[in-house]
This record gives sequence, C-alpha cells and structure tokens, in this order.
Amino acid sequence: MATNGRLNRKLRMGIVGGGQGSFIGRVHVTAAVLDNRAALVAGAFSSDPERSKASAADYDVCDDRAYGSYAEMFEKERALPEGERIDYVSVATPNHMHFPVAKAAVEAGFHVVCDKPLTLTLAEAEELAEVVRNSASVFVVTHNYTGYPLVRQAREMILSGELGEIQAIRSEYIQGWLRTRLEGEGQKQASWRTDPKRSGAAGAFGDIGTHAYNLGRYMTGLFPEKISANLKAFVPDRPLDDYGQAVIRYENGGLGSVTASQISHGRENDLRIQIDGTLASLEWHQENPNQLFVRKNGHPHAIYTRDPNAPFTNVMGQAACRLPAGHPEAFFEAFANVYRCGFDAMEQAICGDAFERTDTVYPNIHDGVEGMYFIEQAVASSQADAAWLPLKHPLARR
Repeated sequence: MATNGRLNRKLRMGIVGGGQGSFIGRVHVTAAVLDNRAALVAGAFSSDPERSKASAADYDVCDDRAYGSYAEMFEKERALPEGERIDYVSVATPNHMHFPVAKAAVEAGFHVVCDKPLTLTLAEAEELAEVVRNSASVFVVTHNYTGYPLVRQAREMILSGELGEIQAIRSEYIQGWLRTRLEGEGQKQASWRTDPKRSGAAGAFGDIGTHAYNLGRYMTGLFPEKISANLKAFVPDRPLDDYGQAVIRYENGGLGSVTASQISHGRENDLRIQIDGTLASLEWHQENPNQLFVRKNGHPHAIYTRDPNAPFTNVMGQAACRLPAGHPEAFFEAFANVYRCGFDAMEQAICGDAFERTDTVYPNIHDGVEGMYFIEQAVASSQADAAWLPLKHPLARR
C-alpha cells in the first residue's frame, strides 16, 4: 500500500454537498483530482436522495455510492473493506452544515477537507477543534487563496526577514454581485449567504472578509491583539452585512485594515493585499495573481512573476507552481495546492507515520477557529459602536 511513506494508489474522496446548482462543490472536486492523487468515489450530494443520485451522474459516481445523507454515507462507507472505503471527506455545504458533517466525519475516522468559514459559531469551532485534537484525522480548511504561488513566495520572503519588521497590512476583498437583493429573487447562492441561520453571524465579513484577514495572517505570521469594526447592510431588508471595515492592532505594534464589500459596482473577486515592512513593501492582487510587486525607497520597483525556474523564486514559490513561466496559473491551481499539501499529510497518516498538525503549509483547524473568532469579534465590535475587542484566540498559530 505504501512506498517510502507515500501511497501507491489514489486517495479515495467522498463529498458532502456539491449537488446540482453548486459552485464550490465542483471546485473542490476539480482541485482534488488535478494532480491525479485522488478520485471521487462517493458522495452525499444532496439531502434529497433523488437529487443526490442525479448529481452523482454529473461526477461519474456510481448510484450505489450516491447517498441520501452524510450519516448514511459515513455508516455505509465504514462498513466497506478498508481497501474500498473513502479516505477523506470534502465538506462543500452551506456554513450551517459544516460543523455536524465535519464532526461526524472525524468521529467516523475519516480525514476532512472543509470549506470556510469553519462552522456557524465560534462555540462549534472550538468543539470541533477538540474533536480533531483527540483524533488521528488530518483536517484541512480551504482558505484557498493561500495556495497561490506568489502568496507563498511572499510568505517566505516575509518570514525570512526580506521586508524587515512588518508594520502595516492593508487587505480588502471587493465584490459587487449583491448590489441588488438577489436573495429575494430565489438566487441560490445569495439566499443562503444572506440568511443568518445558514450563513452565520456575518454576511460579507464572514464570506469574504475572512479571506482578506486570513491572507494577512498567513503571509506575515503576525499575531493579532485587538479589533475595531464597523459592519453594515446597505441593501434594505438584508439581515446580514454587505459591507464592512475593521482595524486590527498586532502584538508587535503594527496596524492592519480589512475591508469587505459585496455591493461595489463592477467589482468581481478583487482580493488584494499590501504589506509594509521597514526594509520593503509588497503588493499582490488575486485577479492578477501571477505578479507580485516589491518596492524599496531609492530602488526601481520590482515585479516578481510566477516563474519556477527563475533565481528569484524561493522554495515555497517553486513548490506551488505547476506550469512554466508565462502560462497563467490561477484559482483552480491555488485550490489544488491546498489539497496537495493536505494529501501529503493524509498519506503520512494512512502509512502510519507522524504528521504535523499545527505548523502546516495548508490552513488547518487552528486557522478555522481563528477565522470564526475574527467573525464573531468583528460583529460584536460593530454592535458596540466599533469598540476595541480582543482578537488573539488561544488556538491562533503563526
């Protein structure tokens, strides 16, 4: 089954969610199979058995492994011989189902790849973290923007001291698709993302603000100390925020800002980050992901491109590249990089080897808990007229 600590077979994937009309389910499957290290063999694509089976055909999953519920899938897969059952579960459901599905998967002995935010509430996230700590499961959270080659290039540059001490982080994620009240028209994505019962305590800040915040944490390793936030729903009758801003104080004395909008005309997935250090500054845009801008006073501005063979590309950047320079790599490849690092850990676990649980390249359960703390503290701060509240969670990791 294993050679030099690596499996000589593909990992067997099961998915919960991803039924007809789903966006993120198809992304998970595409990313998981991109490097030919996994195959989708089972799924509970919908709680409606008929819809689940209909969706299974879209993924070439056999009818007898298209289940009517995640509970049925876990029970029946566990009953299969070890050489046939799934190895891991991808959770691609609306937010309110992340906790029960992920918890049940870990308790059933499966590894997990879970979409973000981790859970519906912080209490659920903390409980899930305890379940994971007491298990042998690898747990991956798909903060997928951490998988871009130049994000990882920048991370290694910052952590190795090339930018000096980090003093300021400005991150924003700007969209415009919820400028009108799409949820009132029955649009599936809008309906659940604007519903507190399915989305959680925050709207835009929970959906995309968490990405902007996580990106700064991932690239710099700075520990947050406090947050002051203002969140607002500008579209009438919308119960969750569609715009928000937060200021963050970091333990080293640095300052950060996070802006999230889903009501800005003409903006699509405009995630960008700027980081200022004492020796240099850098800037990266998700919609132009294969360039990284680095600036130093008195020097020409530098544009780093995604080039695995260039001498300026560091080990982290090279490891995240699949194609030669000039061939754009983007969203699916970045998502797949998160999966790829998770697969390395899963294979170690399946082979009986120890695997790292905290200091991982992929976002893990600790990052998921921290993301939920960010959401809840941002909402609480906004409700308290932008009061400064603690932001460093005990499970926060560098």
